[in-house]
Amino acid sequence: QVQLVESGGGLVQPGESLRLSCAASGSTASIGVMAWYRQVPGKQREFVARIYRDGGTNYANSVKGRFTISMNNAANMVYLQMNSLRHEDTAVYFCNARSWRATDYWGQGTQVTVSS
Repeated sequence: QVQLVESGGGLVQPGESLRLSCAASGSTASIGVMAWYRQVPGKQREFVARIYRDGGTNYANSVKGRFTISMNNAANMVYLQMNSLRHEDTAVYFCNARSWRATDYWGQGTQVTVSS
């Protein structure tokens, strides 16, 4: 089992930045890839960014060039640096970990609100 705890959400104005953190604990050696997703009420959860153990990354087109995902393997931490935030980035952001056996684990989510 893997436990995930997100932090770092909050209220910011358009154009500002936030950094989300995700702390993983438990059977972290079983994790092959970690990712961030987000969800707006009434909509499906959508992919934001992922990072593999070897450092490879993927991003949703909507955040490419503005968001950066990174990982500290030794500390079992994953980060999402979000720059140039927009109103449409407002959502609950969830940390995800997928094991080598394709089991998904989720955090409880952290709210990000971008509002002027």
